[in-house]
Amino acid sequence: MEASYSSYDHVASADRVDEILDAPAGNFEELDSIPARTRLSFTNGFYVNCSCLFVDLRDSSELPKKHKRPTLAKIYRSFISECVAVMNGNSRVAEVNIHGDAVWGVFDTPYRNQIDEVFSTAARLNSLVKLLNCRFRKRGIDPIRAGVGADWGRALMIKAGYKGSAVNEVVWMGDVINTASNLSGQAARLFSPPVMVSSVFYSNLNDENQKLMAWNASGNCYAGNIVNVAMDEWWERNCQ
Repeated sequence: MEASYSSYDHVASADRVDEILDAPAGNFEELDSIPARTRLSFTNGFYVNCSCLFVDLRDSSELPKKHKRPTLAKIYRSFISECVAVMNGNSRVAEVNIHGDAVWGVFDTPYRNQIDEVFSTAARLNSLVKLLNCRFRKRGIDPIRAGVGADWGRALMIKAGYKGSAVNEVVWMGDVINTASNLSGQAARLFSPPVMVSSVFYSNLNDENQKLMAWNASGNCYAGNIVNVAMDEWWERNCQ
């Protein structure tokens, strides 16, 4: 969120804290689906069912040692730009966030078949890494690796920031967010497949998609190297 300068008033601060802490528990409503952001205020929130998808660069701390800053900026910008584009291409997406070199999205998936749609988005993200490396190689840029993690569960959705200003954002909290993030951090490491999903996420996939994943004991999850067929065919035609 972009900052907007305003002098700090500790008396007003104390009043805002009281308002937040004294909000009734009933202000936090349980829902099966993600509501519109406009329903959020600084004193309410929603517990919702959702899917969460993270994609995170591997060994990003090594990139500054390999590339000068203009090239480094191009790598990050292209990776983040197209990961956002892939997630935004899912009609169930509710939020897309950028956190350092990771991109993550929250998806409104109250029905099982919609979780399969998020699985397809995970496959597109994995294929995207191949597409990016194809373009990087033509410019003498070392290939990147990225891990994808997914989970389904309940999350708390709140509006947080500075009341009375434009400095605010929707914040998502819950195990579903943390698990997807942790799985993306384990994926695409030395002996790990690039896509990892939680047991709950896996159990909601259709039979065809479940066959694409295998139990990964070290990650306590299901993992695989899933791809988008159309993107993989494009890679075969253009990147060999």
